[in-house]
Amino acid sequence: MSSETILKGRVLGFTGSPFEGDPADAARLDEAVLIRDGRIVRAGGAADLRAAAPDATVEDLGEAVITAGFVDAHAHYPQTAMIASWGKRLIDWLNAYTFPEEMRFADPAYASEIAGRYLDLTLSNGTTTVASYCTIHPESVEAFFSAAQSRGLRAAAGKTCMNRNAPEALCDTTQSAYDDSKALLEKWHGTDRLSYIVTPRFSPTSTPDQLSAMGALWAEHPDCLMQTHLSEQPDEVDWVKSLFPEARDYLDTYEAHGLLGARGLYGHAIYLEPRERDRLREVGAALIHCPTSNTFIGSGLFNMALAKAEGHRVGLATDTGGGSSFSMLRTMAAAYEIGQLTGTALHPAQLYWLATAGSAGAMHMDDKIGNIAPGMEADLIALDLASTPAIAQRAASAEDIWEALFPTIMMGDDRAIKAVWTGGRRALG
Repeated sequence: MSSETILKGRVLGFTGSPFEGDPADAARLDEAVLIRDGRIVRAGGAADLRAAAPDATVEDLGEAVITAGFVDAHAHYPQTAMIASWGKRLIDWLNAYTFPEEMRFADPAYASEIAGRYLDLTLSNGTTTVASYCTIHPESVEAFFSAAQSRGLRAAAGKTCMNRNAPEALCDTTQSAYDDSKALLEKWHGTDRLSYIVTPRFSPTSTPDQLSAMGALWAEHPDCLMQTHLSEQPDEVDWVKSLFPEARDYLDTYEAHGLLGARGLYGHAIYLEPRERDRLREVGAALIHCPTSNTFIGSGLFNMALAKAEGHRVGLATDTGGGSSFSMLRTMAAAYEIGQLTGTALHPAQLYWLATAGSAGAMHMDDKIGNIAPGMEADLIALDLASTPAIAQRAASAEDIWEALFPTIMMGDDRAIKAVWTGGRRALG
């Protein structure tokens, strides 16, 4: 027997990319959305949907805006406990905070505790799908996927692989990286709503042999995603050049080892050279913008306008714990601020698209999540556009949905998340 629910509110779904044409015309607003067996049937008038599904349960969300859940395309769940750690740039920050914390994930109980905490925090902020790095420990991957599975989430993750320039306790080998990753992939990839990601941390922490092994594993499983870091800080770029003197540029350290492709997610990508930009666009790879991390660690300013003008696929991400918030609302606000500093005021529709359909597209999941459209999985959130007095008084004078939504983007937090549904099941609120 099918299960049907009608959610009433202001239902916001995208009809196209707001980076093409007038951003305000890229979405439609409906009165309700019909969900059946965990999927969206259609959005439309409340009376029409009630007539089409007379036995459906009706939930009236009032003036709340119902949208797809947020999609975070780059995060490090093992860094949950040390988010907002003071005062270091990338390499020092890794050594001082990240690596000591990641050593703890050899303990399955600790990994399970943090995985559950992380997913509960992200759900409370309206994030229904995340692409996460784990640690070198298979236990960290098992913990993450088990926690995501128990919550019915669509999620993606992979064992982080590194065999040099890291503490001995966090180094695997070329062979163990391949063997562990392959075993985890075969167990979890495609199980329920879970996807495995081939995950070399970044070139400085992998030997050429290990990068080649990860490239070989990806070639054997081309339907998987691959995630890594690219050109986050100038001193990192210089370090890569010293470690790989034969490489044409940073991207070439991946390209030469089979780690460049359409299903690749390249975090940060701030300091790209012309050849790198051209190759990433040619293969259809995704650049993942991590604005709160880029400002918090002092990395630099990603140029969204240039990336979209050149035709790049772009996703948006918190990059917790380098990023200083679990909230994609705060991430959108930071992306807007960085856009201002690089000469482009991103429209609210563009920001919201990046946090939903855009990130889903970067992860090659936009046929399943990231929008309200027939056949999509019902990962949804209801936003309260009057969650604080400051936001409420500004939204009250708005003349259209985008003007009403923008104060929540800029000033909202988990208080704005009125309800969350994952796979059509109410998970929060």
